[in-house]
Amino acid sequence: MSSTLPVLARIICLLWLAVSLAGCSAIKLGYNALPEFTYWWLDGYIDLTDPQEPRAREDLARLQQWHRKHELEKYAELLHKVELLAPEALSPAQVCSLVGDIRARLAVLSLRAEPALATLALDLTPAQLQHLERKYAKNNAEYRKDWVALPAAEQAEKRFKQVLERSEMIYGRLEEAQRAILRQQIDQSAFDAARILAERQRRQQDALATARKLAGQPVSLEQARALVHGALARAWESPDAAYRAWQEALIEEGCRSFSATHNSTTPAQRETAVRRLRAYQRDLRELAAQR
Repeated sequence: MSSTLPVLARIICLLWLAVSLAGCSAIKLGYNALPEFTYWWLDGYIDLTDPQEPRAREDLARLQQWHRKHELEKYAELLHKVELLAPEALSPAQVCSLVGDIRARLAVLSLRAEPALATLALDLTPAQLQHLERKYAKNNAEYRKDWVALPAAEQAEKRFKQVLERSEMIYGRLEEAQRAILRQQIDQSAFDAARILAERQRRQQDALATARKLAGQPVSLEQARALVHGALARAWESPDAAYRAWQEALIEEGCRSFSATHNSTTPAQRETAVRRLRAYQRDLRELAAQR
């Protein structure tokens, strides 16, 4: 993922990243700290008032409690599914089916978060909307500097290092021939930072327009939730058909890239992946058991 879109998007990403294959080894510590971490992230976006603070903290804690009880086991099941596939070669279609599983889990979380986000949006002040707009502008300037303005070769090198780090988190150190496969995939990628920034700005303007319809207005929670739901739907699936097609092509490209990298790994590297996947599952189930 008003503050609603960036807030929800961030909460969803934080929750997923805390338990994803690209997550750090300290899953338990990261997951348990999410409500506090997300509260401070949220405060940075909209500068929460003293009266808003308790409600925001309660909503974040409640969302995590629900997620712990109902979703973590499903994440563990997804990782078990990946574990069973890891020892063998993977086709791009198999990888993309896992992407579909992840999307399904994020959709469930998005729906669950809507009432709290709608309530927050109704309570925003003009000053908070201005704060959010300035935060957007700052983030966009940073993204433009960090990605759009980079020469093509530097951008490709930066992406290579990111993908390499995530891959080695799963398989251990990759050999030079395997790194060459990663580089080739990135060199052939349709990644376009300027296009991503333009869509990001569209989402932000949509979010701000939604917030202005809600902030301080005599709107029922049901009406507010409907507006938030629509804005979130447009955030997850762009109204721009050309962008949607490009995004899907980029996802398919990612599936092919992951497949090619995985299929280049040795039995020992795949065994490393299996062990780490099992460890992640164990951590998730222990987290789910905490109440």
